Amino acid sequence: MSKNAVKVLYRLHNAGYEAYLVGGAVRDLLLGHRPKDFDIATDAKPEEVKRLFRNCRLIGRRFRLAHVFFGREIIEVATFRGGEPAENSDHQSDEGMILRDNVYGTLEEDALRRDFTVNALYYNIADFSIVDYWGGVSDLEGGLLRLLGDPQTRYREDPVRMLRAARFAAKLDFEIAGETAEPIFELGGLLDGVPDARLFDEILKLLMAGQAHVSFRILQKYKLLPHLFPQTSAVLEGEFSERTAQMLNQGLLNTDQRIANEMPVTPAFLFAVMLWEPVRAQAEINRDEKGMPAIPAIQRAASRVLSSQAQVIPIHKRYTIMMNEIWSLQPRFLNRRGKRPNRLFAHQRFRAAYDFLLLRAQCGEIEQEVAQWWTDYQLTHPDVHKHQPNTRTRRRSRRPRTRNSGQS
Repeated sequence: MSKNAVKVLYRLHNAGYEAYLVGGAVRDLLLGHRPKDFDIATDAKPEEVKRLFRNCRLIGRRFRLAHVFFGREIIEVATFRGGEPAENSDHQSDEGMILRDNVYGTLEEDALRRDFTVNALYYNIADFSIVDYWGGVSDLEGGLLRLLGDPQTRYREDPVRMLRAARFAAKLDFEIAGETAEPIFELGGLLDGVPDARLFDEILKLLMAGQAHVSFRILQKYKLLPHLFPQTSAVLEGEFSERTAQMLNQGLLNTDQRIANEMPVTPAFLFAVMLWEPVRAQAEINRDEKGMPAIPAIQRAASRVLSSQAQVIPIHKRYTIMMNEIWSLQPRFLNRRGKRPNRLFAHQRFRAAYDFLLLRAQCGEIEQEVAQWWTDYQLTHPDVHKHQPNTRTRRRSRRPRTRNSGQS
């Protein structure tokens, strides 16, 4: 339990307000896990919270929140939310999606506004009890993920709840309840109307939380993948589906293992794996039908595939730059003559590109001998970086400018 969260709870309580630890923190503590974040619900309005804490900042337009800062730790404090806005009001879109949400209410109303029963649990600092209106403790014990309210309505209010269901099912190793799972098959198209930034943020949570492999299988199971990565979904049903699935599975498992070992990971590598088969297939067409050299063929294919992906969910430029480098380096692994291996080994993306090469070899796309050669090369050339010439651009020395004697 965060000491800072306890401080916030007690200060609210001592000031005469209701104060509860809520949501994922309560869920994780009951499961014996270490919570990542600590959120607090209260009947104090945001402005009242701000008056209690000098280290507080109010954020949000859809729903005002108070962030209380303790160095790097942020304790989020939210006022109890009220009942659902009326249908066809300016709070909702024509499809039922909530657009504005700044409605305050009671503790019970706030609990109903939570997404899943296991996230609608409250720890009361006043008497150290657990408040559970909707059977969340029972679902925790049964390993069941159940949506509060009518699933059709709740998914229409916020389609991202379908992705959250996939993420929590993977994270907690829970089963999605039948009535919660069934509508997902027909409502996946609602994700097409979610803002790109919010959708991309949820995808990062799915892939970077340490359960990417399981999360991906759940996305496939409930037919959500075509609404996120349609090109990847298509190749998983095409000629090279088995090879693509093997490469994807291994890439996802490797990422999960690195996260478990607290090693650095980047979404760019996983995105490169997910979109590789469309890039490879298009690059092959560019080479065979258009006569393009290998590297330009990949670069042209990458541009086309990323442009197509951007029509659904754009991938941030800071990731696409690395993806392009990983892809473009692949043909260079086949040229092992002279000093070319040294130059490739000195490239800043060598390690990521080499890991990518290993995946290609494991799924049978290229000969295992190529990957083994580069593995052996690194063992026999540990100091190659020390002997590389300085490739940084040097400033050209300029001759001093002289005044033209013919001008005064």
